[in-house]
Amino acid sequence: MSQSAYKEFLAPNADYAANFGPKSSLALPPAKKLAIITCMDARINVYAELGIKEGDAHIIRNAGGSAKDALRSVIISQRLLGTREIAVFHHTGCGMLTFTSPQLKKIVKDSDPSNPAAQAVDHIDFLEFSDLELSVKEDVSFLKESALVLPGTVITGWVYDVETGKIKQIV
Repeated sequence: MSQSAYKEFLAPNADYAANFGPKSSLALPPAKKLAIITCMDARINVYAELGIKEGDAHIIRNAGGSAKDALRSVIISQRLLGTREIAVFHHTGCGMLTFTSPQLKKIVKDSDPSNPAAQAVDHIDFLEFSDLELSVKEDVSFLKESALVLPGTVITGWVYDVETGKIKQIV
């Protein structure tokens, strides 16, 4: 049995805190007025791949980098914290390309068939997709068409390649 990952938090955090420097004076609104929607995939280091720093942008992460799933955060980011640009980043090798909602719902229900609470999974849209570039275009369209996203917001769509580290603008 492996050790829980949380037990490794304190030592690196002590180093981070010791070198925290002027970060305590960063403003709450992001300096670049930018929100980035991307996947929760652990291989993605948004700061390194885009050359941004703490305090520059809101990073909104969820499975697949779904704009629909991120809308609540986008509204807060725009209306309360002044962001005026959104960049949607999906990526190659994404797990959202590997299943369908019915398959995942069956896995959840089959894992504990006697638990009626597992039936709640039937009410979840997992927002999977089968075409990477099309998913970026659809997310950008969703945001552009949403009455909840501020008019005049610059919205772009990108694909990050997990094998090369390169990005490609789709929209």
